[in-house]
Amino acid sequence: MSDVRVIIQRDSEREERTVTTGTTAADLFAGERSVIAARVGGELRDLSYVLSDGEEVEGVEIASEDGLNILRHSTAHVMAQAVQEIFPEAKLGIGPPVKDGFYYDFDVEKPFTPEDLKAIEKKMQEIQRRGQRFARRVVTDEAAREELADEPYKLELIGLKGSASSDDGADVEVGAGELTIYDNLDAKTGELCWKDLCRGPHLPSTRLIPAFKLMRNAAAYWRGSEKNPMLQRIYGTAWPSKDELKAYLDFLAEAEKRDHRKLGAELDLFSIPEQIGSGLAVFHPKGGIVRRVMEDYSRRRHEEEGYEFVYTPHATKGKLFETSGHLDWYADGMYPPMQLDEGVDYYLKPMNCPMHNLIFDARGRSYRELPLRLFEFGTVYRYEKSGVVHGLTRARGFTQDDAHIYCTREQMSEELDKTLTFVLGLLRDYGLTDFYLELSTKDPEKFVGSDEVWEEATETLRQVAEKQGLPLVPDPGGAAFYGPKISVQTKDAIGRTWQMSTIQLDFNLPERFDLEYTGPDGAKQRPVMIHRALFGSIERFFAVLLEHYAGAFPAWLAPVQALGIPIGDGHVEYLEKFAAAARKQGLRVEVDSSSDRMQKKIRNAQKQKVPFMVIAGDEDMSNGSVSFRYRDGSQENGIPFDEAIAKIAKVVEERTQV
Repeated sequence: MSDVRVIIQRDSEREERTVTTGTTAADLFAGERSVIAARVGGELRDLSYVLSDGEEVEGVEIASEDGLNILRHSTAHVMAQAVQEIFPEAKLGIGPPVKDGFYYDFDVEKPFTPEDLKAIEKKMQEIQRRGQRFARRVVTDEAAREELADEPYKLELIGLKGSASSDDGADVEVGAGELTIYDNLDAKTGELCWKDLCRGPHLPSTRLIPAFKLMRNAAAYWRGSEKNPMLQRIYGTAWPSKDELKAYLDFLAEAEKRDHRKLGAELDLFSIPEQIGSGLAVFHPKGGIVRRVMEDYSRRRHEEEGYEFVYTPHATKGKLFETSGHLDWYADGMYPPMQLDEGVDYYLKPMNCPMHNLIFDARGRSYRELPLRLFEFGTVYRYEKSGVVHGLTRARGFTQDDAHIYCTREQMSEELDKTLTFVLGLLRDYGLTDFYLELSTKDPEKFVGSDEVWEEATETLRQVAEKQGLPLVPDPGGAAFYGPKISVQTKDAIGRTWQMSTIQLDFNLPERFDLEYTGPDGAKQRPVMIHRALFGSIERFFAVLLEHYAGAFPAWLAPVQALGIPIGDGHVEYLEKFAAAARKQGLRVEVDSSSDRMQKKIRNAQKQKVPFMVIAGDEDMSNGSVSFRYRDGSQENGIPFDEAIAKIAKVVEERTQV
């Protein structure tokens, strides 16, 4: 038996080892229980892969990103097997790993019930305990069609070989190369228990699935198209340990408590009436206060930074979006046109930038006016598919805090640096502090302008981002069609990442709109355009803050900053005087003069997450004082009347949390 030389890669270390012919990746990592697959020559492989001479091999640990995907996709196979054992008529769709879990689509006569999910999960546990082996088998297209003749959706996927998309998960089934089927084999007899079309790789055995849980089911169109049949999708999650599964489920429970849609209803902040339409929210008085305060503070900070305010209409002739390129590149995200003025197409605007360009171009501009910073709270409309609309975080109508900065080439780097610093500072003012930056670069299939211009714009943004000293993560192909962008990613109070502000550098729209300014030498020159949305949208930012604070806004943002709670009816007038004096200082103070008992008033205030409960009884009235009760249940007694108002005002002014 001849020898085979392989190279084992561990982090930055390389170890050359000589092994016998027929050695598998499993043999190479024997005893390393956390290794569940291998990367050989850059390609993910099962541990059963037989090594060849000269190959570089790296172990894939179950806790790594690739390892989690393999674990979750293997669990999806176990779920599909369990479904077909319980519902033999079920036809298989696609079952890819997704963030924090997996799903699998099935064509069944009736939607799955919660009881069905319990039965499927129990069957999965049986399969897991049996320790069935995942075995890879290469097949021809013809053989696959013959074996899977009773699986119509798999037959369609076979025809996609080489063109399968990651968007709908089809690429986990078929790739550009050979077709493979994974057999689940009985651990003792080797008998076939189940099989599925799949690229792999998989865990060596079902017994190596440490912890999983089925989460929910939903309807989903086959491959995401409304033209296709409706299937039933089951979502699940899988983790490298029971402790990690429990931590994830605890996290989900906390996230559910913080769901902005739930809190929006409980705190009477906003609603999305069916009579208006999906993705179109209305803000109630209390939500309106929060939104107004957010906007007012932002306006003041923008004024300090030299921005000028503009206003533009909600609709425009289609010709404008032909000039900007949106009808070429973004038409799917726009509402259909309205035909007015004898057949002229008008569109609800999805972006504010083309209109801001017209403001710049309304008269001649001099280099002395640059940089020109135009700012608008501009409402835009995007026709999001019904399946992705989600409360305020993915809406069809929303208001961007949109700015467009026009500057010279020489001013470009400094202006970008100032803009990013301003953006991060303002986000910190709202209580977000944990950031990283993402640099989105050109989509090679979807861009306008020359490669040279894109390279200059991308490198300029990279240098600006690096100055902030924050982690910078690449996002290849993620840019808009007109230019690269920096996006600010922030983590909330429970560790979830949200995309916040975006800054885009654009050499192309000024060219398309033929924007010019007069330079120092009297010659016409082309400005550089910087697109900047700080909140992204007010609605989405509102939702992020609502979830970040779990509804307990800091006092400066809270709809009601203090609520007077009288111990008895005789103390109402005293607290009304307190509220009137506080309101004169711009504070939002109310008094609960209802017939409820004091303890119920306190519970109601806690449910409404009011920062200050101001309590008064006989002793307070005699001493000219009040008592504070805070959201955490702690209390501070005997605070002089004026001092109490000053303390609330100080907390509001300093934007601190209580």
